[in-house]
Amino acid sequence: MIQIPEIKLQQAGSAGIDEFLHVFIDAYLEALGGNLNAENMHLLNGNQHTLLAYHFLREEVMQGGFVQLIQNGYGGYIFGNPVAKALKQFGATELAKIIYKAKEIYDFHTEELERQTTEEEFTAMYVDFEQFDELEERFFEIEEEQTAIIARYVDEHIELFGEVAK
Repeated sequence: MIQIPEIKLQQAGSAGIDEFLHVFIDAYLEALGGNLNAENMHLLNGNQHTLLAYHFLREEVMQGGFVQLIQNGYGGYIFGNPVAKALKQFGATELAKIIYKAKEIYDFHTEELERQTTEEEFTAMYVDFEQFDELEERFFEIEEEQTAIIARYVDEHIELFGEVAK
């Protein structure tokens, strides 16, 4: 089980929800040696994977959208696992809807979206996959509220996300 120092939770809790969630994310990434791969995936449970997947989704979509998320190798992790279903169970239903719709696009165009690209080809993908634009806009609208819902779920079910160490 991933240990979360109680003092870090207390400090982060007073700093805000982003800091609170990052205490968990940082602990997961440290346990994974900074890199999620097939050899270390077993170190996290399903809830921890969902929170880590949300972290990657949020970071990538905020910086460069779903195309960037997929091009940076997170497509399979987000769309090939029950991330949307788990987030829905956390209460983040609007976010889950976006992920389900993005998954439909991803599933239909996986090969093209995941192929190695030059920087020019990567940039052109934003035009080729404009169907992500509406989903990204919706994500930006709801991100803060959905993050708060996820943080509340983590706080109310903390034992599912890590062992609090005194």
